[in-house]
Amino acid sequence: MQPLSGTVQRYAWGTHDAIPTLLGRPAGNDPIAEYWLGAHASSPSTIDGGSLVEHIASGPRMLGKRSREAFGEQLPYLMKLLSARHALSIQAHPSREQAIDGFSRESRAGIPLDSPQRTYKDSWPKPEILIALDEFHSLAGFRDPHETAALFAALGVAKQLESVIGPLTERKGPAAMAEVFLDVLSLDEHRRHLVNETVAAAMHHRDDGGEVGEFARTAIELDAVFPADPGILAALLMNRLLLHPGEGLFVPAGMMHAHLRGTGVEIMANSDNVIRGGLTNKHIDVSELVTVVDFDPWLPDVLLPRRTRRGVFKYETPCSEFEAWRMSIDHATGAVRVPGRGSARILLVTEGHCVLDDGHTRLDLPRGRAAFLSAEERDVYAHGTAQLYGTSSGIR
Repeated sequence: MQPLSGTVQRYAWGTHDAIPTLLGRPAGNDPIAEYWLGAHASSPSTIDGGSLVEHIASGPRMLGKRSREAFGEQLPYLMKLLSARHALSIQAHPSREQAIDGFSRESRAGIPLDSPQRTYKDSWPKPEILIALDEFHSLAGFRDPHETAALFAALGVAKQLESVIGPLTERKGPAAMAEVFLDVLSLDEHRRHLVNETVAAAMHHRDDGGEVGEFARTAIELDAVFPADPGILAALLMNRLLLHPGEGLFVPAGMMHAHLRGTGVEIMANSDNVIRGGLTNKHIDVSELVTVVDFDPWLPDVLLPRRTRRGVFKYETPCSEFEAWRMSIDHATGAVRVPGRGSARILLVTEGHCVLDDGHTRLDLPRGRAAFLSAEERDVYAHGTAQLYGTSSGIR
């Protein structure tokens, strides 16, 4: 077990203080959106003076036999801190088969990995779970089309938007949602006024209660950052979710989503593949969206962790690339064995102070510090008073 140092990602949508505060660092003038803990080739963490990628390559047995058989000689997951002060782009992630095909196709076409026209950065899927550390707002999955049509009507813009949202009630199934979503993305300058009319109407309902008020406030919130962007109408087709600290949102392949604001821990397959669908200046590949996105309406569940044993709480997902869990330790729990035996693991302390002990070595971990544990380190115990988030391979 060794200390692990992550890498900072400075995106415009990040907050200025949340991640530095958690890491025990002074806040700067530039936003910090993410803090990566893992071995993604584009931004690997550092360990023992070198990169985690090199560290794993020097001793691949530290990944665990079953993980290596399933995923090869690389860490199959990536952990992040994410902190958003405003909405990220509307996006979805590919399945494993789609990622392999898309990466191969773009590579054969000679599109550089750093090209703005590149959609697939690697050949991995990116299922992920976001676990809130504070109040976290997100858009996820498409709302029932009839409910969405009723909300636009409640704002008083159903007639103006008829040419765009008509299919929501005139057609059935995911085809209706796909038609509306793709039409919104293609709004030309002659139809952009529809976005402004919707936001103007929302202003009259911003103090309403219930779903109508929330719908109106979402439009206003997005327009403040992306004025007159057609992606606002696309976002209004989606469910809005509120996560309280400790609650999670699982994002499978194909689910359109957009995190709005808040700070949380993200755990995902070791990928940076993002298929964007609005609220962005970056490349939007409409043909790829049609292939990847699941346009079936559904409301994702808010996940609560299941207590598996004293001090350990697991977030259930169907992923083979990762498991996600939280440890809550104090004097009452005593020393608690770290989950994930048989796999390489990453731990991050988000509250308090703990000590890891394998019977031979002790590693001190105050708030904001992380550790990497080899698969060969099986019986590692955490004690102290702390909250930790951790991940391991889902196959071990």
